Amino acid sequence: MLKDNTVLIMAALRLFSGLVEVCAAVLIFHLNRVDTALRINGVLAVIGPTVLLTGIVVGIAGLSGRIPLLRLLLVYFGAFLIFWGTRR
Repeated sequence: MLKDNTVLIMAALRLFSGLVEVCAAVLIFHLNRVDTALRINGVLAVIGPTVLLTGIVVGIAGLSGRIPLLRLLLVYFGAFLIFWGTRR
């Protein structure tokens, strides 16, 4: 079904991220404490961008032999703009 391992890895990263988010939500609901919920959300704030960056790196690595260098640089620049635009 899947021809490219890059797609499989990216999908697995997203599934992992979603599973972590759902487990965190269940844990927050179960513990029912604001201070603990904030700590759990703090951990999620680290995991989310890490998964995003890893997915971008895997995707770019998968494209590296298929697209011209200029377009590859544009993809890198676009990823940079995502993080620059969302900084505080």
